[in-house]
Amino acid sequence: MATITAADVNKLRTITGAGMMDCKKALVEADGDFDLAIENLRKKGQKVAANRSDRESTEGAAIAVVSADKTTGVVITLNCETDFVGKNEGFVKLATELANQALNYATKEEFLASDFHGITVAEKLIEQTGVIGEKIEVASFQRLSGAFVGSYIHAGNKIATLVALSSNVAGGEEAARNVAMQAAAMNPIALDEAGVDASIIEKEIEIAKDQLRQEGKPEAMLDNIAKGKIQRFYKDNTLVNQDYIKDGSMSVSAYVNSVDAGLTVTGFSRVALG
Repeated sequence: MATITAADVNKLRTITGAGMMDCKKALVEADGDFDLAIENLRKKGQKVAANRSDRESTEGAAIAVVSADKTTGVVITLNCETDFVGKNEGFVKLATELANQALNYATKEEFLASDFHGITVAEKLIEQTGVIGEKIEVASFQRLSGAFVGSYIHAGNKIATLVALSSNVAGGEEAARNVAMQAAAMNPIALDEAGVDASIIEKEIEIAKDQLRQEGKPEAMLDNIAKGKIQRFYKDNTLVNQDYIKDGSMSVSAYVNSVDAGLTVTGFSRVALG
């Protein structure tokens, strides 16, 4: 039987992130064979993952990162089952490391299949499921590109947002962060009117008409009044038309334009836990 040293255990722990006792047990069972010990730890993760496949993982960490040239950003959520794990420093560090890797991939599928310290991201998630004992998954993955991209992560890593601006200008970084903060707080359903699904508008018009009928308004007036209500809907629910949270006297669009004439918001992404 191989002699298992503390250095061996620590080495395996560094490679896998598993607990000291789990690493020691895996090395003992593998008679000191590192590859077999790692395989055993992954099998443990697969077993735990299978047992917890029906559990909800609605806690975790929402992370936004932006490329060095500020033209691409990604937001992900690394989900777990409990708030205790989600707030763990090591868990948030892993989520941030994964988000930085996600910057290099166009889709969630490519990202999950990519190499992460010798194993795929998907395998790492299974491994961490075994280590932590909770269902761990990347539930959200959104990518945004633009002339200038800024980010915001709400306190506690519960919401993360990205905002793209039409050009890289002086004051653009602060503006992008402020608008990203707006998106986090106000949860718009679209960037502007064009981004709202037609079925949503049809539904809102019908709701407005029903309310007007109940108020006794004449049928001939319903269309015009409903259109006014739809404009209000756009103002409340589309990012660029919302009142700017730091100055309610102007819209988000007007705020961005005040930073630099002609500057516009070209896109946003928002992910949230729960």
